[in-house]
Amino acid sequence: MSKLKVIFMGTPDFAVPGLAALADNTEILCVVTQPDRPKGRGQKLQPPPVKIFAEEQKIPVIQPEKVKTPEVVEKLAALKPDLIAVIAFGQILSQEILDIPKFGCINVHASLLPKYRGAAPVERCLIDGEKITGVTTMQMDKGLDTGDMLLKSEVQITEDMILPELREKLMTTGADLLLKTIYLLERGELNPVKQDDSLSTYAPMLDKETGHINWNEPAEKIHNLARGLYGGAYTFFGDKKFKIWRTKISEKNISAAPGEIVLSDKKLFAGTGSGLLEILEIQAPGSKKLAAGDFLRGNALSGKFF
Repeated sequence: MSKLKVIFMGTPDFAVPGLAALADNTEILCVVTQPDRPKGRGQKLQPPPVKIFAEEQKIPVIQPEKVKTPEVVEKLAALKPDLIAVIAFGQILSQEILDIPKFGCINVHASLLPKYRGAAPVERCLIDGEKITGVTTMQMDKGLDTGDMLLKSEVQITEDMILPELREKLMTTGADLLLKTIYLLERGELNPVKQDDSLSTYAPMLDKETGHINWNEPAEKIHNLARGLYGGAYTFFGDKKFKIWRTKISEKNISAAPGEIVLSDKKLFAGTGSGLLEILEIQAPGSKKLAAGDFLRGNALSGKFF
């Protein structure tokens, strides 16, 4: 049997395991990914991880600013793919593109649909304190993650799991689920299931304000914010902005007002609206991330975070 002819669309490192799995099991006609973007202090153009992998594998790469333009649609249609596979591509596909492949377009979405449709499902499920998430493959339609569901795979979330750890699990789970989906697709054994819109939730894109810690919130909620953003949660001390990377809900019986800094046993704590939070990793402006004990050896803190 000849290999399935596939166009792959994806951009970040999250999409690379899925692309690698397809490279071993299908004929990839081309990879479509976002354009190179300036990054870092020097603002040098950096290729997306998917492009780097594709070029290493000698797979043709297309990087359109807008994938919906007639020229790009024409180029994709000329390749006559059996399937378009999409993982974290970052652009909406037009109906013209959805209609190109014989088997349509399959998306690997990092949630158990219909929960957490949208741009930031991995971060949002941690922020919300979910105990279980997973991956869903779906037949794409014109809506935002609203297509018929094909397969699902659950992933457990432990109490102190942080964003990079969950991403890693979901990346490998998604790659495996994509291969299983394609296997059943070729055998005609997939049974698409419509999503129940009444059960849907939305995971909107994150912005800087999302990470600003409100110390009036309970310790558990702040802890979930820190692990869900891992490096994106922040607070102010005086006129300086500190990143709070990692935290732990403390069982110490210490009374502290919301945001009040507590030093005990060479450890750093902060009061919240309910309970005490231990800060395990912190980053001062212009400095690197440090374990709290190392940070306290060179910094004196007293007063309140806000």
